[in-house]
Amino acid sequence: MSERNLTLLTDLYELTMMQGYFKEKDANETVIFDAFYRTNPDHSAYSICAGLDQVIVYINNLHFDQEDIDYLRSVGIFEEDFLDYLKDFHFSGDIYAIPEGTVMFPREPIVKVIAPIMEAQLVETALLTLINHQSLIATKAARIVYAAQGDGVMEFGLRRAQGPDAGIYGARAAMIAGCIGTSNVLCGKMFDVPVKGTHAHSWIMSFPDELTAFRTYARLYPQACILLVDTYDTLGSGVPNAIRVFQEMRDAGINLSFYGIRLDSGDLAYLSKEAKKMLDAAGFQDAVISASNDLDEHLIASLKLQGAAINSWGVGTNLITSKDTPSFGGVYKLAAIKDKASGAFIPKIKLSENAEKITNPGNKTIRRIYNKATGKIIADLICLVDEKFDTSNSLLLFDPTETWKKTHLAPGSYTMRELMVPVFLNGKQVYQSPSVMDLQKYCTQEKNTLWPESLRLYNPHKVHVDLSLALWNMKKQLLDQYHR
Repeated sequence: MSERNLTLLTDLYELTMMQGYFKEKDANETVIFDAFYRTNPDHSAYSICAGLDQVIVYINNLHFDQEDIDYLRSVGIFEEDFLDYLKDFHFSGDIYAIPEGTVMFPREPIVKVIAPIMEAQLVETALLTLINHQSLIATKAARIVYAAQGDGVMEFGLRRAQGPDAGIYGARAAMIAGCIGTSNVLCGKMFDVPVKGTHAHSWIMSFPDELTAFRTYARLYPQACILLVDTYDTLGSGVPNAIRVFQEMRDAGINLSFYGIRLDSGDLAYLSKEAKKMLDAAGFQDAVISASNDLDEHLIASLKLQGAAINSWGVGTNLITSKDTPSFGGVYKLAAIKDKASGAFIPKIKLSENAEKITNPGNKTIRRIYNKATGKIIADLICLVDEKFDTSNSLLLFDPTETWKKTHLAPGSYTMRELMVPVFLNGKQVYQSPSVMDLQKYCTQEKNTLWPESLRLYNPHKVHVDLSLALWNMKKQLLDQYHR
């Protein structure tokens, strides 16, 4: 998992197009590409941006080794002058992006690449796979954390992840979105995040009896003693034996700072409530009751409604794979080409029979608009980079599709923030990624800017993403031009 050269982590057509640009066009023609997505996963009202730090590592290490060039030569479709050009290839352009941990919405640029066309084309595939995967898992984790209503959520999914990279970087994304720890030790080492875990059923089964297994574990880990109680009989032996061990520890003068039980099977609502009664009766009211077993946000929400006495959740398969929505639909589209004579960007648009697939043209950024009194998000405004706004003036927002739907913001009633930050300028990194735990704090603040109606799991209120009047007019002009 050490740093790798991922330059060939690309689709073949990126390289065939590069050779075509090299042969038939000006390879240094500057273009703008936008990476964005069209639909939130899991029927959510929002997504969480993640993966930018890995994009930075990828861009910094972008080069063709001799063995890469030898391999491309062996494919038989690339000519020697193009392969010779690749020997000195590096990224020289600009990249702007939404910082990791930011709440984001469909159709707004996550990453904007301004670079010579060959460079901008090559990075498409790797950029999308890095952003798509981590944003998917971060969004899933955010929903699970919301369902837990303040209880700790631990990421336990490595053994069910789609390979080592998915396990490591999925755990990273889950931590950004609010998990309190991961079972993934390598992720803990790489990103300095808390690692957590208890023991398996095999630990219990390897001892002559359950009580001996519990006593041994408690002796080894007295300050982190969570005992798995469902190996044989949860309420008949598991919980009583755990209580006996906790009492022995207390009698021995051991401070029970973090202790409790874990349930991994059965009716979690019923078992947790019964276990809670037994623990309370024995004087262990502050014992943790942790649960695992194919949890997701829907099951956690259901258990909460049933009054389950669970206050710690270990979530594995359904989090690390985002099982019910296994992909994030990020795409990468050309938005503008720079005119050499004037230096201005000529907007480009992709048309489609499907309205949602028509792109937004031009050199754009995003302005997030907040209610000044509450700090909650009113809407996002996709606009051209050179547009100026003054919050002391009124602001008219309108739906870019159903344009008769309008919102008028009074002067001084709102605030604005530009979301995209420069990451690379002229090929040089100018943005330093925060630590994962700092990103988690930022992500928590971001989620707090959403209205409760947008956070709910079912039928959430969608946040409006509007176009500025200037961008809408540009788009309309291009649509009219192509439909004459």
